[in-house]
Amino acid sequence: MGVSTEVRGGAHRRALYAHAPARLEYRVKVPEAGRLDVAFGVLRDDDPVTFRITAAREGDQAETLLEESYADQEHWAQRTVDLSGLSGQTVTLALEVDAERAGTVALWAAPTLTGDRSIEKPNVIFYIIDGGAADYMSVYGYNRRTTPNLERLAAEGAVFEHAYSNSSWTRPSTASFMTSLHNSVLGGIRGWGAHPVPEQAVTMAEHMHRAGYQTAVFVSNPYAGTLSNLERGVDVFRDANVTPKSASSAKLHQDYWRWREAYPAEPYWVHFQTVDVHPKWDQTRDAPAPFAGLFSSPELRQTYYEWERQLAAAAGFTHVPWLSLEALDKTGINYAAFFNAARSLYDESMAHQDYQIGQLVERLKARGEWGHTLLIVAADHGSAAAHLPDPFPPGWGPMFRSSVTRIPLIVVWPERIAPGQRFNQPVSMIDMLPTLLDLSGLPMPEVMQGQSLAPLLLGEEGWEVRPVILDEFGIEDTGELSGYIEVIDGQWGASLLINPSPSGRLSTLSDIPKSRVGDYKHSRQRRPVPLLLYDLWNDPYTQHSLHEERPDLVEKYTKFLEAQWEVHQALAKQFTPGEESPLTPEQLRTLRSLGYIQ
Repeated sequence: MGVSTEVRGGAHRRALYAHAPARLEYRVKVPEAGRLDVAFGVLRDDDPVTFRITAAREGDQAETLLEESYADQEHWAQRTVDLSGLSGQTVTLALEVDAERAGTVALWAAPTLTGDRSIEKPNVIFYIIDGGAADYMSVYGYNRRTTPNLERLAAEGAVFEHAYSNSSWTRPSTASFMTSLHNSVLGGIRGWGAHPVPEQAVTMAEHMHRAGYQTAVFVSNPYAGTLSNLERGVDVFRDANVTPKSASSAKLHQDYWRWREAYPAEPYWVHFQTVDVHPKWDQTRDAPAPFAGLFSSPELRQTYYEWERQLAAAAGFTHVPWLSLEALDKTGINYAAFFNAARSLYDESMAHQDYQIGQLVERLKARGEWGHTLLIVAADHGSAAAHLPDPFPPGWGPMFRSSVTRIPLIVVWPERIAPGQRFNQPVSMIDMLPTLLDLSGLPMPEVMQGQSLAPLLLGEEGWEVRPVILDEFGIEDTGELSGYIEVIDGQWGASLLINPSPSGRLSTLSDIPKSRVGDYKHSRQRRPVPLLLYDLWNDPYTQHSLHEERPDLVEKYTKFLEAQWEVHQALAKQFTPGEESPLTPEQLRTLRSLGYIQ
């Protein structure tokens, strides 16, 4: 007997496994309106397993509550057992399996005993818009009405005006906010395959599961799921390759509501990570009706796709995951027109994403769950794909450019967090794990690099202003980390190059640590100095580094970031980096469609 995560019908579930014949007993007190929700699973179609659930009061014979033979290896069999007749009684609840062939493996997926809600802990919805840039949201002042529903949510809760992701793309960023540990502490990134979060780093899902929460994850980017081993501690996990990508949120919401019907108990924690607005590099980019055409025309979309094909050919790609100025020069395409078309498509997808969040909230309200739900809406990084810089930025620019890592952060908890709050203090996604645990009344992680935002949200003492740290590192063939560590410190932003690669290849402005650029053919400019310095108040899109004008600040932030790097290296010794593993065909298709690989 043991516990493992098993997949049936695309759904990963945390399951008890046993070799028939077997019996698992639990002495439990049945809550009011008690029920047991569970799914059956088997390994073989030709070897049926009989699943049986019994209950026995002290000194009484066991009563069989459910008995069923099952032999479908492709799907879970979801079942509910009514225990309301035993409410308030202490019984021996037994899960039994039998089979004709001894040793046959049977799976009990996420057996959950529940009843009427009787605790004060909130349900938690941790909602990540993959590639959602605050710069393109009307809730943050954007001049197109892309997020009216988020505006309404903002009026019900708190908005952080200057929130940042800690890296510029999904894999390092998601692992960081799920553990409150920076990318370099977790071991950096090598290649494109699975790169699990170290086992010693306790994830948000594991914290919540240990605290008695039901846990579920619904994502459309494998770097936010199985490729990072983030199914740990999750009862039900769905890593869905959705087509079209712009409808990701609608599909994941359907999966969520199906889960809630199967497991209606509370409290629960759920992590969404949608890809509605993530750059897509297949022909499934148009937002669903009626949002397609909201900011563009059919003619503009077709022109944009043709420009993209031309740019791909000029750059030597089948598609253009990262636009190069060289390719624009070769084709003669006006980059202002190209970016404005890209921005319109992005904005339409954002409007659809916003609508789906609004629908989710309305349904929660209709079910009477909204009053005890803590909702956090954020992003893993921004998006430079639709940003029109002038002049066109060099490839070695910093991660903290506004369109790249400034993200939304909206927190709503009715009657607990005062509505209509807006905070100007800089914060980052590294703070999400301690914040969520603090608001839920749960213990803090033993090791973390963020701090709880709960004091700010609740109007209490205990929060301190800290510089925001970002980092992003690839693993060299020597095993050494190479990349950037950066700081946002009020007016100033500084980016320090650590261990430059001998080849001279460096990350691009927004997305690629050194380990990811080897297969790319387009040229890169070399960073002129190890530390770049920017005045973020007057130059939020980091067009002009002040490293020549302000040597005093260069010296200050070089020392500061070198000290931070030493801290990260020391912390990293507590963790054993996970081993990279090959991609499955399905994962390859998903990553290609999201523009990560050719």
